[in-house]
Amino acid sequence: MKNSAGDKDRTVLSVEGLVKKYGKKKALQGVSFKIAGGDFLGLLGPNGAGKTTTIKILTGLTKLTEGGVYYYGKDFSGHPREAKRFIGMVPQQSNLDRDLTAFQNLYLHTILHGIPKPLRMEKIDEALEFAGLKEYRDRQVKTFSGGMRRRLVIVRALLHEPRILFLDEPTVGLDPQIRRTLWELILKVNQVKGTAILLTTHYIEEAEKLCGRVLIINRGRIIAEGPPDDLKKDIGRYVLEIFLENRIEEHFFPTREEALEGCDHSCKVREVTLEDVFLKLTGRRINV
Repeated sequence: MKNSAGDKDRTVLSVEGLVKKYGKKKALQGVSFKIAGGDFLGLLGPNGAGKTTTIKILTGLTKLTEGGVYYYGKDFSGHPREAKRFIGMVPQQSNLDRDLTAFQNLYLHTILHGIPKPLRMEKIDEALEFAGLKEYRDRQVKTFSGGMRRRLVIVRALLHEPRILFLDEPTVGLDPQIRRTLWELILKVNQVKGTAILLTTHYIEEAEKLCGRVLIINRGRIIAEGPPDDLKKDIGRYVLEIFLENRIEEHFFPTREEALEGCDHSCKVREVTLEDVFLKLTGRRINV
């Protein structure tokens, strides 16, 4: 079911000065951002940067140390049950019951979310149709491919019509073809249903392709925020790669012509990617 048009102009989630301490160590150091209805936000960062901690706090799995999390203006800590009605969660690891059918997995979820009995069949049929799994309704999940399982996990999280969906590395470990099929489903969730999405991913190409806005987090702090194209323009439109004996040296330029001026036989000029932005800001690659 599609969210109302008015939701797109409202702030679904507001995160203010989020701090999380483990002993003396700060995993998060004042993280702040907002997500409006229909937004698609990517959260990128090296391993240990604070992505998982952030998601756990926003979904109620971990308590914050300082700061505030607000769903539609209400403090999450003071109204957890009400806020969780707005949240859908797709974990990194599939937590489907492999011995149950697709239908049975979804039916169990409708019970857990208190969906009225007269609506359950309609919701399940709609979910299976949306995921392209209708013909597999009565097959056990253990017979499904990895991509089919991920599709089922995603639509299961949509059964109670959340206003925001958290996707924690939804395509990790899948081959490129299956990953692109999942991209289509994820975009459909955002654009057809109007559901706001917060995506964490180790595939920077995925964030560049899907997200309208990206946050880059490093050592518990947000160090960059904006649409992928704007972040790329901030460092230049073209990269000159100079191939040295033991490394590749990179220089950024606003035009191809300027980049070509410094190029000789042992170099290459290409367009800037979001990964270039990530590496320039953090100095680290993401390990997939």
